[in-house]
Amino acid sequence: MSGFNENDPEGEIGVVPGSARVLRFDVTTAHAGMRLDKALSDMCFDVSRSRVQGLIVEGYALLNGVLCDSASRKVGEGDRVELVIPDAVEAVPQPENIPLDIIYEDEDLLVLNKQVGLVVHPGAGNYTGTLVNALLYHCAGELSGIGGVMRPGIVHRLDKDTSGLMVAAKSDLAHRGLSAQLEDRSLSRIYEALVLKVPVPLKGTIDRSIGRDPRNRLRMAISGQGARSARTHYHVRENFGGALARVDCKLESGRTHQIRVHMASIKHPLIGDSLYGPQVTAIAGAMKSAGYSAEAIAACTGFERQALHAREISFIHPADGEEMSFSVGLPEDMSNLLKNIKK
Repeated sequence: MSGFNENDPEGEIGVVPGSARVLRFDVTTAHAGMRLDKALSDMCFDVSRSRVQGLIVEGYALLNGVLCDSASRKVGEGDRVELVIPDAVEAVPQPENIPLDIIYEDEDLLVLNKQVGLVVHPGAGNYTGTLVNALLYHCAGELSGIGGVMRPGIVHRLDKDTSGLMVAAKSDLAHRGLSAQLEDRSLSRIYEALVLKVPVPLKGTIDRSIGRDPRNRLRMAISGQGARSARTHYHVRENFGGALARVDCKLESGRTHQIRVHMASIKHPLIGDSLYGPQVTAIAGAMKSAGYSAEAIAACTGFERQALHAREISFIHPADGEEMSFSVGLPEDMSNLLKNIKK
């Protein structure tokens, strides 16, 4: 690459307002055919390749003036590539007054019903407005520090668009105890999902390792990179004409996107799951064949998140040994979805 020009005012790319640096390169023969992330990291000597990959995925890169969020995209001689290095953000999460639905709380821990759309801890693209920010405010410094500055009190997590029960540690004693139960699988979690068609058998176990999808870093995959063992027990609670099923899922392990990946792997992906879920045409076709109304079909095809809710959680209190169990009903969006299906 050649023609590096930092903060060149010509051809402002405007990917992010107030960016501190805009790096521009023209691809030469030496870098032609390389992956975009490799080519950029070769020339951005002060930016690591992992950082470059993260910026590409977050939408901070342009290829020939067009947004490119694929780090594996090959570049050609003469291509123009641009990378925005955004302003640094506050490294330590700050308390934020974000409403929480607290189900139970004592001096050691709290159980909450996480709302849809709430990210659990700060990360790329989500440095504020997270559950960690909310907990820092709510607990006023009384959070376990074992998870580090970015994840204080966080024992386990839920995906941004998964609702339901979580337990957070306020004391180090609670964090160690709950983490041990998560490891030995005595901390029990039951989720409720709406999936395409009906699994056979109606009750079973999915025992398939999960790792990072080598072709898409945002996805997980069966036997992907760094795969770890994962086991999900499922049980069909309700059959909707063979087109859909309401399923309980109990986790033995806690891998990223576990239920979503496991159910998709047996050809019963979650309704509304944009990452692993079924095509709109598959949902509409199955429901139409089962005699569902246009209204019900529209409710399912238009559902805007994975239909997944953490309904129950059980554990032993680390301080006094008391067995504790909590459950919450479905959030309004999933409840309304089921009402439309049952009409």
